[in-house]
Amino acid sequence: MRKIIVSNYVSLDGFFAGPNGEIDWFVWDEETEGYAIKLAASIDTILFGRVTYELMAGYWPTVATENPVITDYMNNTPKIVFSRSLNKADWRNTRILKEIDPQEIRNLKGQAGKDLVIYGSGRLVATLAQAGLIDDYRIFVNPVVLGNGKHLFAGLQERLKLKLLSTKTFRCGVVLLHYGLETK
Repeated sequence: MRKIIVSNYVSLDGFFAGPNGEIDWFVWDEETEGYAIKLAASIDTILFGRVTYELMAGYWPTVATENPVITDYMNNTPKIVFSRSLNKADWRNTRILKEIDPQEIRNLKGQAGKDLVIYGSGRLVATLAQAGLIDDYRIFVNPVVLGNGKHLFAGLQERLKLKLLSTKTFRCGVVLLHYGLETK
């Protein structure tokens, strides 16, 4: 069965985006880029909420300064955006689902293929986490304190019990905390 992986950067004070959705504080270097490329090789579907989708769709199709491997991955990998308000998606290989149906997500996970990943998309993360549909959390803690912003798990109603699978410290000061769901 395919896994749903959350791969998100957070500030030391727990925000995944600034108060206006800004992500200009991400610490990124060749080592974190290498990790991202390795993760991308294990993914065949990207899941987004509308806000993150619109941010990414406004950037990746026209960017010329990023690593071409990552640019190709972002532009060509199939994407699903969950949105009640979005009526069309112009970014290549994107389809829109109006509702988050847990059974449909389980069916998606049961299909043949590589894993699925969520970047950003805090409300989607909280909703799928609450339904027990996320298998793997890769949280990249950045050496920055924002003081205000958007919490990754905002809206989560119940506690999640996670098991630490591994940690990795990058030279740039980012620390990866890799968690899985704690099994009962």
